Amino acid sequence: MRKIFPLTQEGLHRDRVLDAVKHDIRKYIKREQRRELPDGVDFIDFDCRVGASKETAASVHLSALTAQLDIVAGAGATEAYVEILSKPGFRQARPTGKRS
Repeated sequence: MRKIFPLTQEGLHRDRVLDAVKHDIRKYIKREQRRELPDGVDFIDFDCRVGASKETAASVHLSALTAQLDIVAGAGATEAYVEILSKPGFRQARPTGKRS
């Protein structure tokens, strides 16, 4: 998904528009995670970028996506560029002897 979301809408509070954008993003992620996994793939991973425009978008981890969107909206941007690309994920074994 590559999309520019408007963060202002006439007649709606700016926070409600931001909540609607976050809802659309979560809905897309859940839909992608429901897809059938190809052979040999452990999970669906995501490459994410967020910014006020495509040129200023920075790579972020999926867990920090909505926090970065809050930062973009808090900076006074009128729109936000969000890019979420799914890719196959592979689990890696922990090195022996190390526990976290």
